[in-house]
Amino acid sequence: MSIIDKLATSLGRRDEVPNRELAKEIAAENDTAAVKELAEHLFDKDKNIAADCIKTLYETGYIKPELIAGHYESYIRLLKSKNNRMVWGAMIAMSTIAVIGADKLYPYTGIFAGLLKTGSVITIDCAVKTLAGIASAKPEYAHGVMPALFEHLRTTRPKDIAQHSESILPGVSPEFRDEFAGILRARESDLIPSQSARVKKVLKKLGV
Repeated sequence: MSIIDKLATSLGRRDEVPNRELAKEIAAENDTAAVKELAEHLFDKDKNIAADCIKTLYETGYIKPELIAGHYESYIRLLKSKNNRMVWGAMIAMSTIAVIGADKLYPYTGIFAGLLKTGSVITIDCAVKTLAGIASAKPEYAHGVMPALFEHLRTTRPKDIAQHSESILPGVSPEFRDEFAGILRARESDLIPSQSARVKKVLKKLGV
């Protein structure tokens, strides 16, 4: 049976449970052939099949990112899609592989940074995670990535500051600690108490 036959759409299902279960199966069996087949159908004429494929891939990525990392070029291509579901799905997939795939993804950081200004909410959230993951991999990557993340923190809407600062934290090396902390403190007046409490936890983890 083709892996496509196991997708929610192929089974006549409208929920995502079959795709999540399939991802668990693929990860458990280390099924590289299944991953390859899913990646090949990311540009299927049937939009539902394509959507199920990216869903299954990023669900697999949550469990075993190394299994889907080799298809990063397909995820990059999807960022040009007119189908927003495919764009943010691709960005989720890349957020799962950012740390282990930093060498491959770093050349595309300009694209990810651009999405911080133009993407949907999910796309932006995952672009932040992807950039932070890349930054955590090597000091030279951090130098290329952190300015975009810091600019985003300075200008993003208040409701996103806490979540995005939590996502950025793993990529903040000692060299960037003070600037990161300064940005968060400067925006503290924009936050409601619950948001401020989360940011204070981030600052505590920084040791400042």
